[in-house]
Amino acid sequence: MKRLKNSIKSWLRALRRSVTGKFFAFDAPGLRARLTQLGLKPGDAVLVHASFDAFEGFQGKPNDVIQALQAVVGPQGLLLMPTMGFTGSAIDHARSGQVFDVRRSPSRMGLISELFRRTAGVVRSVHPTHPVACWGQGAEQVAQGHHLCATPCGRGSPFEALAQRQGKILLLGTDISVLTFYHYLEERFEAQFPQSPFTTEEFTLVSRNAQAELLETRTRLYAPALSRRRNLYKLIPHLKRLGAWREGRIGRLRIAVLQAQGVERAVGDMIQQGVYCYD
Repeated sequence: MKRLKNSIKSWLRALRRSVTGKFFAFDAPGLRARLTQLGLKPGDAVLVHASFDAFEGFQGKPNDVIQALQAVVGPQGLLLMPTMGFTGSAIDHARSGQVFDVRRSPSRMGLISELFRRTAGVVRSVHPTHPVACWGQGAEQVAQGHHLCATPCGRGSPFEALAQRQGKILLLGTDISVLTFYHYLEERFEAQFPQSPFTTEEFTLVSRNAQAELLETRTRLYAPALSRRRNLYKLIPHLKRLGAWREGRIGRLRIAVLQAQGVERAVGDMIQQGVYCYD
């Protein structure tokens, strides 16, 4: 019986691949065109969250996705990708004693982010928990000084730079639950939340930069009890009302483009209404 079930599963997977390849195929030029239709343009600053597992029917490799993104924003634009080196909570990672190495520590945020951080011309910020890979105009300035931030994604981080550049957030096969930019807003609006999203404890962590120098970071991290209650799906209707959410598909790939400024305004509006992104 088990052998029969496995055989049926294999047959269904093969059938899905066949149908997807025939009716839902797309390539890198098609992806570029679709992103342009959804509002991305040369000169944009874009924070990208991508899952290559969702690229069913894509006639290309992960590097082709990266090149498509670079082509859409152009050399005057800016691409950012989170490249955290752990899964689970930042506190557990901090207490593990691991030293982040900006050159060698891999990204655990998916294959595209790992290949992007290795791409020529990409600069990775030095931060023990939330490093960001940056490419394009001003990438070095955006990455600089991240280890000095009081919280991982707050003032002085690449996430603040995205807000200052009126940037966009691109979800490729991922949903809003991965929205790292929200961490920036947790610091931005901390005083207006009923409960601080951050620990009272300040952690001292160490990173190794590209010159093999050790840099110290003193930071508050995300309070586990509140983090478990975070629900960013509450943002979606507010973003749509503000016109800060555009979505579409190419093949089976779901795409959403968010305006960072719109996300900030939506969170601010929700706070005024006594509504928060926590259950």
